[in-house]
Amino acid sequence: MITDLLIRIFVRNHERTSNMKVREEYGKFAGLTGIATNFLLFFIKIIAGLMTGSIAVIADAVNNLTDTGSSLVTWAGFKISAKPADADHPYGHARMEYVSGLAVSIIVLFLGVQLLITSVGKILHPEEIDFTLSSLGILVIAIILKLWQYMFYRKISRLIDSSALLATSADSRNDVFATSAVLASALLNRMAGLNLDGYLGAAVSVFIIISGIQLIIGTISPLLGNPPSRETVREIYDRILSYDGIIGLHDLSVHNYGVGRCYASVHCEVPAEQDIMVSHDIIDNIERDFKEEMDIQLVIHLDPVVMNDDRTNRLKEDVAALVGEISPELRIHDFRAVWSVTHTNIIFDVVVPFEFKMSDEQLKRTIMAAVKDLNPSYGAVITIDHDYVPDMAERSDNR
Repeated sequence: MITDLLIRIFVRNHERTSNMKVREEYGKFAGLTGIATNFLLFFIKIIAGLMTGSIAVIADAVNNLTDTGSSLVTWAGFKISAKPADADHPYGHARMEYVSGLAVSIIVLFLGVQLLITSVGKILHPEEIDFTLSSLGILVIAIILKLWQYMFYRKISRLIDSSALLATSADSRNDVFATSAVLASALLNRMAGLNLDGYLGAAVSVFIIISGIQLIIGTISPLLGNPPSRETVREIYDRILSYDGIIGLHDLSVHNYGVGRCYASVHCEVPAEQDIMVSHDIIDNIERDFKEEMDIQLVIHLDPVVMNDDRTNRLKEDVAALVGEISPELRIHDFRAVWSVTHTNIIFDVVVPFEFKMSDEQLKRTIMAAVKDLNPSYGAVITIDHDYVPDMAERSDNR
């Protein structure tokens, strides 16, 4: 409720989350909110720490001061990622959001390690802690505020699909656990005389370290280059195949340079008998529509396919069948035959899943041997393609 109200007040056109300008406003708003709330948490916790003399509470306060720096990194990440392309970065700066998410993830891991070191020290050298009702009340307020912060970040990260804010929400969640451990230790110390501050801190620090490692892995993946989702690939195939004059497609490649910076290339098959100007016009329309409707900068390579050569078509069916016998996961495309008196060269591509059991060279040798068994005068020239979703090629072939 509070988050929704703040969004309506501070984010213009907040409902248009797919708009890059609005997305930038969300990110900067989240960063500034984090700066303000984390500094407030630092202020109230440092008071509680000085009142009690608890090193754990003071360390937790310093942690929140560090979180203020993380929020500043998040804000700067969204600010820089919105910069337009320039000569040094022709694909824009949108991946800076991933970099800021990685920075926050590293901070989470670092703080987890520091908390573990501090906690082990407390286990080896326990200290008496004097918690008052006022200091306990301050810790409860801090937990409630941090819990709201966690839900705030999580909501916005889902609204704009931001890995950076997802990492920040996880950091806030970890702080809830850390401060709760301090509070639980204080209550046990006050009610039962048990000083478990170090043990609870160690348990929470291990959780934070594991969380930090998971966040680093999650933020590195888009920097290295994730494949497009199956849904995105399916939509691209369906859209292209819906155009009259396109009889198939293959060699789809999608590159993501950050949110809203998507580039793709694909080979589109057209009848060789079709007028080249007609085919070119179709390609132009597809590229324009993808830019306007999916915000994808698409580049299409035109592949003419001979449709009325019965001998070549029969040979293609035979080769497709023998490739399918090797594995039903394999598909062929770009099939051509160069017929001569004494021998025939067969040229085609094979679509192979990334996790296929054979190496590319092993597969080539296996297919070449099968083609020779089909007819000793046949020679095969094979190119191996690795597709995101290989069964999409089957849909294209069966069109």
